[in-house]
Amino acid sequence: MAQPVNNHHSIDYIEFSVLDMAAAKSFYEKVFGWRFNDYGPDYSGIQGYAGEQGDAREVGGFAKVDQMTSGGPLVVLYSNNLEESRESVIAAGGTISTDIFSFPGGRRFHFVDPSGNELAVWTQQ
Repeated sequence: MAQPVNNHHSIDYIEFSVLDMAAAKSFYEKVFGWRFNDYGPDYSGIQGYAGEQGDAREVGGFAKVDQMTSGGPLVVLYSNNLEESRESVIAAGGTISTDIFSFPGGRRFHFVDPSGNELAVWTQQ
């Protein structure tokens, strides 16, 4: 029997504050293909990757707020095609805050979503 995955101290859920729920969902769906579970007008869960077994669970959510605050951890997403991800961010209405740059182990860029959250996308190539 396979050993269960040890999730102790691992990141389990990321919650984003958003000003406009519909705009946030539209942006992340267009850029990254994310899907959502709605829990009323002020909260929407982010569906995780279902994998081969199809047992997706929520990995995060959007919480509607009246005012954004800055700062906090930087969420970094992985991409198989960094340039394509960058163009998708721009096409969906995001702003590139730091253009593609190299670092030991890969390349990445930072962007700001329509609500003002800053995230990064990286690749090993």
